[in-house]
Amino acid sequence: QLQLVESGGGLVQPGGSLRLSCAASGFTLDYYAIGWFRQAPGKEREGVSCISSNDGSTYYSDSVKGRFTISRDNAKNTVYLQMNSLKPEDTAVYYCAAAGYTTVQAMCVLYYGLDAWGKGTLVTVSS
Repeated sequence: QLQLVESGGGLVQPGGSLRLSCAASGFTLDYYAIGWFRQAPGKEREGVSCISSNDGSTYYSDSVKGRFTISRDNAKNTVYLQMNSLKPEDTAVYYCAAAGYTTVQAMCVLYYGLDAWGKGTLVTVSS
């Protein structure tokens, strides 16, 4: 059974940083593209960043490009999302998801090929 668990959320002031982690159990992340998605209150879920399983290609939404960095440590079966220069509009529940056969753009924009979701971690950016 594919399970993903997010951690690292919390309350941070505008301009601050957080690092989210997405840990897998029951399967190895090596063969999966992993994406971070978020859903703010009253808004639709959006793809924030995705990373491929093999060639290191990444996708970032325009709203986070230059501020967020996605990375993976296959030895630890974990994917990270480093979030810098956080803004109040980044406040949301952040979810990670795994996809078997997809491009990072299709995964993040079209939600294509998603096989498993975590339960989310809340990020609140407020002074």
